[in-house]
Amino acid sequence: MMPPDTKAHELMDDRDPPDFRKRIRESFARQAAMRTIGAELTLVEQGTVEIELPFDDKLTQQHGFLHAGVISAALDSAGTYAAYSVIDPDASILTIEFKVNLLSPGRGERFLFRGEVTKPGSTIIVSDGRGYAIRSDGPAKLIASMTGTMMVVRGREGIEG
Repeated sequence: MMPPDTKAHELMDDRDPPDFRKRIRESFARQAAMRTIGAELTLVEQGTVEIELPFDDKLTQQHGFLHAGVISAALDSAGTYAAYSVIDPDASILTIEFKVNLLSPGRGERFLFRGEVTKPGSTIIVSDGRGYAIRSDGPAKLIASMTGTMMVVRGREGIEG
């Protein structure tokens, strides 16, 4: 566990992978799944990525809440892109495992999904994510958390960027 005042990016080495913001934005633009749910990349920093999406009833389950699959997909993308921000430009990332805790119904006008690198590595990276429902009549509410494990991929045909 990280000391309370330490941020994940402070634990990473001093190298700043060249153009990681550009690479992440280009990769995100190719993600049909994120485009389908109306997600947009709103923050890209080394070790942290945020994705937001508006409420859309096409993305709800039978009670009108944002579907757990949509929440999981957005959290996975946020955590994976956070990991992508700390790797070499010639590598890519694939999720190999994640665990989601649904903490409160996905009820809001917008949703924010933040992924942060917890443990950087040259082969395996761990990230944590938090999902928030945003409403105009109150503060953002934590609706989900995720821990994900990502594998750094190099030299595999068809897996670039």
